[in-house]
Amino acid sequence: MNNDPMNSEAELSKEQQILRAMRKTLTSIVRDVAPRDGVPSPFSPETVENIRMCLGLISAREAELADALGLSRNERPTYADEPLATHAVHFMAPEKKLN
Repeated sequence: MNNDPMNSEAELSKEQQILRAMRKTLTSIVRDVAPRDGVPSPFSPETVENIRMCLGLISAREAELADALGLSRNERPTYADEPLATHAVHFMAPEKKLN
């Protein structure tokens, strides 16, 4: 089984798939129409606020689903060659003295 169920589309519920698709679509739209070098935003302030509210609701529901499934929301993707933040230290039991 995959350690991070949020990575596999097959393991996601229909609701999780919808939320992920909506989040990706909204963020792609915002990224595609982001103003460049002094050009005003094509979105009205009301539309910007509505997008923020939608993304906030999506995040809140994703958090609720993660909590319900007992998933950690603090996990971040890592690369295989990335150094570990922690290191395990193994101790050997001291030898018993014969006295």
